[in-house]
Amino acid sequence: MDRRLLVHTRTADYRHDSIPDAVAALRALDGFEVEYTEDPEALARPLERYAAVVFLSTSGEVLTPAGRERLAAYVERGGGFVGVHAAACTEYDWPYYGELLGARFARHPEYQPGRVLVEDPEHPATRHLPAEWAFTDEWYDFRTNPRGAVRVLARADESSYRGGGMGPDHPLVWCREQGRGRVFYTALGHASEAYADPDLRAHLRGGIEWAAGSVAG
Repeated sequence: MDRRLLVHTRTADYRHDSIPDAVAALRALDGFEVEYTEDPEALARPLERYAAVVFLSTSGEVLTPAGRERLAAYVERGGGFVGVHAAACTEYDWPYYGELLGARFARHPEYQPGRVLVEDPEHPATRHLPAEWAFTDEWYDFRTNPRGAVRVLARADESSYRGGGMGPDHPLVWCREQGRGRVFYTALGHASEAYADPDLRAHLRGGIEWAAGSVAG
């Protein structure tokens, strides 16, 4: 039976042109039924029927007070949460969200090629990747380094691109537990072209499967 994902793409700040292609990529994942919404009221209703809630390049304040309460309760009771790319540019006014995700976006250099260094090849989101993964993205810097509060799965190799601001320890993909729930975040996914990449699709699938609790790793 298909498992249901609630994919939220509301933007109250910058909007990525890649969102339609990203939604299409998630809909193409076998074994999941995707409900796609930009309505904040969808998060204010019961969420228990979803295997995971995915914030896909959301930006700004995208939840109502009731939605915040529902999302927090859902994760604390064992629900899965996945943040993709600009999900780190979301809900700056809600302290719980910063803790949930693990870090908040600070800045990024220009869109350019670089390298992702896989730190944890045992996780479903990274086990299919090479140790050094050539990719093109915006290479997000974060306000704080989440290491120590999260399980870092991959980091950016700042020597492979221009303008990095975090130094040699630059987490880019991670996961963590919140209450009884599981949280997965990847900073990758700026451009439409990324979502045609089978490695990125497998990366997203592995992260979603893990957050939904359907695979170990």
